[in-house]
Amino acid sequence: MCGASDSHPDIHWPSGFSPDQADSFCQAQAVVHAPPGTAFALLTDVMRWPEWVPGVTEVRAGPLTRTFEVWFHGDRFELYLGEHVPQSRLGWSGIGAGVQLYQAWLLTPVADGTHVVIENVVRGPAAKSLDSLTPLWAQRLNTLWLAQLKRLSEGAPEDSGA
Repeated sequence: MCGASDSHPDIHWPSGFSPDQADSFCQAQAVVHAPPGTAFALLTDVMRWPEWVPGVTEVRAGPLTRTFEVWFHGDRFELYLGEHVPQSRLGWSGIGAGVQLYQAWLLTPVADGTHVVIENVVRGPAAKSLDSLTPLWAQRLNTLWLAQLKRLSEGAPEDSGA
């Protein structure tokens, strides 16, 4: 499992959600062979998450423009968009199932596509007990989500999200 020192230096953490304040922290990264706009478009099309994000079964728009509800493995989470810089960074905080979380995405253009970093900070009793029972749970989720993003981005038409 990742430690706080493994956090990417360009990730912006909101107050109270830095990796050293987490009950669970993890990171995954990969090069996606597609332009940043393609991956960014998939990540920001929240209503389509149930089609490709592991464990997400339902999404509903929230009462405010930057909020939404996500059902993840049967648990309801309220998510709030915290950072949105087109084609380069996203971050959202969430509350649900006994945890508070912040998930950050960093997309950087590289010669053969986009270097994508996903990092999660999770706090709360559920995160502590999951970490003690299955220390790699969050890492596996990040890796699966990133693999799906890579697969869909690389299979998207060239002009998608650009």
